[in-house]
Amino acid sequence: MLKQVAEGVWVHESEFVQSNAVAVRGRAGVLLIDPGVTGAELDCLAHDLAESGQPVVAGFSTHPDWDHLLWHARLGDAPRYGTARCAATVREQLPDEAAKARVADHLLETEIAGQVPMDLLGLITGLPAGTTQIPWDGPEIRIIEHQAHAPGHAALLIEDRGVLVAGDMLSDVLVPMLDLDGTADPIEDYLTALRLLEDVAGGVDVVVPGHGSVGGSDQVKARIAQDRAYVLGLRNGHVSADPRIGPAAEPGWEWVSSVHEGQLQSLAGRSEGDGTSR
Repeated sequence: MLKQVAEGVWVHESEFVQSNAVAVRGRAGVLLIDPGVTGAELDCLAHDLAESGQPVVAGFSTHPDWDHLLWHARLGDAPRYGTARCAATVREQLPDEAAKARVADHLLETEIAGQVPMDLLGLITGLPAGTTQIPWDGPEIRIIEHQAHAPGHAALLIEDRGVLVAGDMLSDVLVPMLDLDGTADPIEDYLTALRLLEDVAGGVDVVVPGHGSVGGSDQVKARIAQDRAYVLGLRNGHVSADPRIGPAAEPGWEWVSSVHEGQLQSLAGRSEGDGTSR
């Protein structure tokens, strides 16, 4: 079900890890950001948009993780965009049908096994490098590209609606997940991204994370501060009192602690490998 979070902006939440799709009304239809996740949910999303008389005129993927690259035939054949680096990464990771089959196999151990449509996975067009606005006939949407979490990751600022679509950042249930394989300094890349989001936070009334709860104006700077504290803790080798990990984690999200431990171990291995100390 679509839930309005600002004038002309709606969010559709999936049951799978609280994945958020965002629809933004333009003059001729909607821009659809990160639609997902199961076929039934995508069909429901398409139905709700059709019932409201809002055709999909464009799509955008905030980054190249599979759950942000989905589509459904009922959503139509509108152009689907991502940053240049995001699209290049998709071409590397999903070059053929065998790659899509590997994604499907990866999901066999989850509760959505066999429910995710793969035929239109990853069919996005990279915008020219350095593009700062989504090309569509609707409210101006600023692209804030950075290298936190995944190559070519982009947050989107719908400026006159006061909405920040954060991609896989600023979640109340997921800790920051660093791009440990694709960047030389994942800690600094993440801190740089948080500074970019902080630069626009003063004009934000609603923050929509890729996964988790939509936050109001009081949550924007608080989530940036929480994510910064977590990342700095990773750099120091110890994270204390983050409610997203440990006994305080939300029921059903206990696995986030394993993600956290994996990041600590990976970063410790980097430090040992290059001879640096924390």
